[in-house]
Amino acid sequence: MRILHLPKWYPHRYDDQDGDFVARHVAAIAAGGGPAGEPLRMAVVFAAVARGPLPQLIDEEIDLNGPVPTWRYYYRAHLTGLGPLDRLLKLFLWLRCMGRGLRAVRRHWRGRRPDLVHAHIMLRPAVLAWWLRRRHGIPYLITEHWTLFLSLNDRRRGWLRGWLAGQLVRRADAFTPVSQDLRAALARLGGVGKRTVVIPNVVDTNLFHLPTMPVPRRGLLNVAAFNEQAKNLSGLLRTVARLRAAYPLLGGQLRVAGYGPAEKQVRQLAAELGLLADGTVTFLGKLTPAEVAAEMRRAACFVLFSNYENLPCVLIEAQASGLPAVATRVNGVPELLPDDGTRGLLVPPGDEAALAKAVVRVLENPAQFDSAALRRHAEAHFSIGAVGQQFRTLYKEVLLGTENIAR
Repeated sequence: MRILHLPKWYPHRYDDQDGDFVARHVAAIAAGGGPAGEPLRMAVVFAAVARGPLPQLIDEEIDLNGPVPTWRYYYRAHLTGLGPLDRLLKLFLWLRCMGRGLRAVRRHWRGRRPDLVHAHIMLRPAVLAWWLRRRHGIPYLITEHWTLFLSLNDRRRGWLRGWLAGQLVRRADAFTPVSQDLRAALARLGGVGKRTVVIPNVVDTNLFHLPTMPVPRRGLLNVAAFNEQAKNLSGLLRTVARLRAAYPLLGGQLRVAGYGPAEKQVRQLAAELGLLADGTVTFLGKLTPAEVAAEMRRAACFVLFSNYENLPCVLIEAQASGLPAVATRVNGVPELLPDDGTRGLLVPPGDEAALAKAVVRVLENPAQFDSAALRRHAEAHFSIGAVGQQFRTLYKEVLLGTENIAR
């Protein structure tokens, strides 16, 4: 079985964590081989705008040493200096990169085409997958993560992109949104697929695990991109300032890991609130996955005060680490934190008083959460083995269905 992966986002030379949730899906699929023990051959073709100077229009990186052969292409960001023309030319360069990649994969597979194309995140990869189906009869599958398709982003997304997304999902042989909420969002846009299966994000449960030594957990942890519109880090900082004043002995110090465009703004607010001078808040910067895992084994509570989300990998990682969470009741988050409070607490988005109350409740009574049960739930639903098997089973169903139609 030959599977071609076409991701919109994927780790690359400029940011090794960009689209890492897609790379985790690919790795999970590769980890178990094909159905009935048959070989599973996969390849990734990815193209993106260069974030630095290039000696020529297109640069290529080929990695054949890992478990999944990968072709990465980078093309110039600035071509003529004329915005509309550059956008058109960059689309042409993306298509040229992808064409080169498809030919390279076919040579690597000794002239064989893929049996299935797996597009990760619309629109461009899914359009290319649809074209390959029209041209060569290759079935395609779409996995979607993007919050752009949520209703609150209707204006930013625009009618045309929403309509096209719905059409691509309808024509796909299978559709795998990572949450029920995202499934409903695409259905609202007309994206009701032939086979729709919610397959969640994945966590490496070997990396994210319970503490090996019985040491007291202390403080709060947040891991997120510095994107104020989505993550509302300013609201979290104001809440921590309130906790510091009301509960000085509670151990409510906050450690923040991440990076992004709003980092300067967030750090400035923390300084203005006096949270840096006394060590109440510590900014950790960009951490490796292993460093994030270590932080999760030390913290007493994970906090995510987002205005909107999809199915946050960090909440899954927290569960694998036996770490309860306080998060906002938005989009796919309640699918991870049920109302029974066994895995954490939900608060309304933007409600800083409710956030403070929930954090105090977690910190004052940590024994209310069963770390081992959190861990077992993560292993059963989000581990590499569990998620990879769901994809491999779906691949088999798609290919068998295609053969039946052909007959």
